[in-house]
Amino acid sequence: MSEVYAARRERLRECCSAGGSATALISRPANVRYLSGAAPEGAVLLLGMDQDVLVCTGPLDDQYAEGRPDEAVRVQVLPVPAGDTAVAAADLASAQGAESLAVEENHLTVGRYRAMNSVAPRLRLGDLGGAVEQLRVVKDEEEIALLRIGAEIVDQALSELLESILVGRTERHLALELERRLVDHGADGPAFTTSVATGPNSGRRSHRPTDRRVEEGDFLSVCLGATYRGYRCEIGRTFVIGTSPADWQIELYDLVFAAQRAGRQALTPGAAYRDVDRAARQVLDSAGYGSGVPALTGHGVGLEIDEDPQLAPAAMGKLDACVPVTVEPGVHLPGRGGVRIDDTLVVRPEADGGPELLTITTKELLAL
Repeated sequence: MSEVYAARRERLRECCSAGGSATALISRPANVRYLSGAAPEGAVLLLGMDQDVLVCTGPLDDQYAEGRPDEAVRVQVLPVPAGDTAVAAADLASAQGAESLAVEENHLTVGRYRAMNSVAPRLRLGDLGGAVEQLRVVKDEEEIALLRIGAEIVDQALSELLESILVGRTERHLALELERRLVDHGADGPAFTTSVATGPNSGRRSHRPTDRRVEEGDFLSVCLGATYRGYRCEIGRTFVIGTSPADWQIELYDLVFAAQRAGRQALTPGAAYRDVDRAARQVLDSAGYGSGVPALTGHGVGLEIDEDPQLAPAAMGKLDACVPVTVEPGVHLPGRGGVRIDDTLVVRPEADGGPELLTITTKELLAL
């Protein structure tokens, strides 16, 4: 992996050089991990003139809970009481003779930015923008393999829950059980707060579980994600509890399923982000449910659960191969409930079989 991290840092250096800076300070945790292999809490990565340095706070034994840093990166632990890692990195860059330093302005507080200027007044600070995030969009096969394992974990956790008795249990209880099962199957933990929604709550995006109990005839919608070695993926499914689904439930489910299928089929290299969104959205719009559709159809996943690209009506850009995304249309009817279907897929060319589906739990409307 050392060569992989070195290549990533070299690509970033090229971006910095094009912007007129020979050094860069990375402070966003996901970006630090992407470039160095580890992101201890509060750590920053300096792409320096002489050497790349991971600046962190002690104790050293606690630094590698999530990955170990690339051997080519020097680790500098600040003395206790610990100082500010970004300020220390700016001072180090100045000591190396750097004249400018590209920073992630959106991830720095005003106070931190001023402190860096104070300790290294001759260092010109520029904005790195989203350069690292853009490098992260296309995944290598090792990253995709980690996402694939995460998807297997969420499939296992969900399938086991479906075999248990659900009527009478609360949304909150079911969400906690799902998160426990994720860890039991090898996940670092949940990728986000698990959403379990029943009855009139079902189909809501990012619904926070309540003490409402599952009742017969309810829609039950579940959205959960696993983190595995830092990489995050998600799945969402909707079921009916305890009885055959009503006609309106079948109709709504079939509609959302058709929209989700249209979005998945649109995932081809070169497809515009907005066109993928449109493929799914127009199925729901044509049936008169446009007002109940979420603001976006899907998004990228990786070291964060919500990355670029954004599959939304106004999104700019086109898909590349090896980009993992979610496709997650849904409809919520106030007072009645609704449906969400959510998969994690990897964009692949048609010659390679088209989009690779990572989350494989059935999308059949099951009565549990």
